[in-house]
Amino acid sequence: MTKDSGDLLAVYLNDHLAGAAAGVELLRRAARGGRDQEASRQLHDLADEVTEDRAALMEIMRELDIRPRRSRIVLGLLGERAGRLKTNGHLLSRSDLSDVLELEVMRLGVEGKACCWRTLRELADTDPRLNPRRLDHLLRRAETQIACLEGLRAQAAVATFRAAEPQTS
Repeated sequence: MTKDSGDLLAVYLNDHLAGAAAGVELLRRAARGGRDQEASRQLHDLADEVTEDRAALMEIMRELDIRPRRSRIVLGLLGERAGRLKTNGHLLSRSDLSDVLELEVMRLGVEGKACCWRTLRELADTDPRLNPRRLDHLLRRAETQIACLEGLRAQAAVATFRAAEPQTS
């Protein structure tokens, strides 16, 4: 790995670390604010898994001698908070649309994390500091998380957008 590619990998992994911090925050907030108890439980479990994934990424970064950049993590958390200012049809409160949009953002975040694990898995073929089996496990877990979030997203979208039943006179 050249110095330039090592620097680029450090930026890449720090960006994913910032995304993980924001993702955990969003998952925990969505779990607390959810109207569906089962969905809230699933989001809480996902937040715990993403916390573990973030710890795994930090361990991988240590093994690669890449220092976490606190400023990137803070920017990720600020970005998550700024995302709360989206228009959702309600000025100060959550709406059903909030659930749909947040689940879409969470899914996109986990898709990005899966891409990171795939990238590291490719690098593991030539970098003995990377453990291919651990990366395979993390990638499988990300794929399971994507499936869970897609199920929750689809459920929230149907509940939010289904047409009102016609009134009979």
